[in-house]
Amino acid sequence: MNPPKDQSRWPTLARMAVALIAGGAQAASMAWPMSFQAAYLQLLGLHPGQPVWWLQLLALALLVGVLRGTRSWRQAALSGWLFGTAWLLGSVGWTFVSLHTYGGLPAPLAALAVLGLSALLALYYAAACAIFVALMPAYRPWAAVVFAALWLLAELMRGTWLTGFGWGASGYAQVDGPLAGYAPWLGVYGLCAMSAWLAITLAHAWQGGSWRDRVRGLAAPLVLLLLPFAYSVGAPELSTASGRLSVTLLQGNIAQDEKFQADSGVPKALQWYAEQMKNSRTALVIAPETAIPVLPQQLPPDYWEALQQRFGTGQQAALIGSPLGNYQQGYTNSVVGLKPGQAQPWRYDKQHLVPFGEFIPPFFKWFTAMMNIPLGDFNRGAVKQAPFEWQGQKLAPNICYEDLFGEELALQFADPALTPSIFVNVSNLAWFGNSLAMDQHLQIARLRAKEFERPIVLATNTGVTAIVDHRGAVVVAAARDTRTVLVGEVEGRSGVTPYVWWVSRLGLWPLWLLALGFVLLALRAKLRKR
Repeated sequence: MNPPKDQSRWPTLARMAVALIAGGAQAASMAWPMSFQAAYLQLLGLHPGQPVWWLQLLALALLVGVLRGTRSWRQAALSGWLFGTAWLLGSVGWTFVSLHTYGGLPAPLAALAVLGLSALLALYYAAACAIFVALMPAYRPWAAVVFAALWLLAELMRGTWLTGFGWGASGYAQVDGPLAGYAPWLGVYGLCAMSAWLAITLAHAWQGGSWRDRVRGLAAPLVLLLLPFAYSVGAPELSTASGRLSVTLLQGNIAQDEKFQADSGVPKALQWYAEQMKNSRTALVIAPETAIPVLPQQLPPDYWEALQQRFGTGQQAALIGSPLGNYQQGYTNSVVGLKPGQAQPWRYDKQHLVPFGEFIPPFFKWFTAMMNIPLGDFNRGAVKQAPFEWQGQKLAPNICYEDLFGEELALQFADPALTPSIFVNVSNLAWFGNSLAMDQHLQIARLRAKEFERPIVLATNTGVTAIVDHRGAVVVAAARDTRTVLVGEVEGRSGVTPYVWWVSRLGLWPLWLLALGFVLLALRAKLRKR
């Protein structure tokens, strides 16, 4: 006899509701502005506080509870998809600002595009959940390994396929948690796998029969959480100091809707940045992405020559964000380096471009035609580019969200001549307003610093402009949405972490192969049982 209709519908609705709430909790565990984070925690009946890395584990544990409550891979796929959609919508919802406010896309279409992007990327997690339920090993420790492997594969696919967009990956929630101690060894994707394993192991411990079983189930998670603390006691750092450099970081706070306007934003930016570079007194001054918002040939007479003369002698140098190129050769989003004694300005060209913002994917010209985004089609720079050498330091710039791709930054470490001692990120986050994109971008930089044990200097148009040391701690930061100058010192580092050693030589292939190996073993065991 079939159950009543309302009884059969309620469990499905409950699973959907829990998956959505858990996905929202996963988003809230990232770098949300504290006001939103506190509101969400209160909605869950929890007291707001810092840090909230544990909330990410709780969110995944809730998802695991939902998955273990169903034997249907279709229901599991739906739960994973709802979880992923809520999580990614909460993580990248700020793209609405760039599409609608500055891109000119009608609000309904912009909202639909953001929802569509989140729902599309959530398919990776839907597939991972569906396969997990289809395989579902009976032995719980093995089930935890399989779930972590599938989750890792989903994170790797999202972060690398189709140009990659790993923004808000679950490992970033652990930047202030105990798992961050593994970052110099395993990188962010290793943290994704560890957090997934930890979450399902905790869920299994909670679902254990007796209290003795639950205590036993907590033993391995406690060891995993406490090991970084035990290692840090008396253990030497994986990198060594290589001198200090005084820096001036310029935050022009040019509004995005006037940044490229010839009668407002352009003259304002040219005047302010020229004045600040002229008055700077530190060894290095850094201006953000497209601080000079026009091509060199479009500048007022003698503007560029004056900058070159300013840093052509003395003990100061500059890194300046500017578009370069021409119609015949194409354009690049670049950083120009000026220092005494150079025959030609040094330059770095952005190599990992933003889809739609900096290049148009095939078959999507109709979409970009609906928006009003300037400078939307750039050439790519080389994957490996020489660092800017100054006062004993090797500075490796990256632009905008290039610091999201640690495996690409690591390629420079394979060649000692290219190995940087300091990372420099220049960005223009004004495209996204005063949103959590700023918080998340700083969080990404902090985890990169931990992975590489390298300081990261961030110079942005509207924020967050900051100095992050090699431990991932924010040394000093400027107020957002203000026109300001931030002066500080950064300590360069030498040496390589274990993560840098293997990822610079092998890329992410060890993680791919390890995760695929575990999944194939689980599949083989499932087929044998049949």
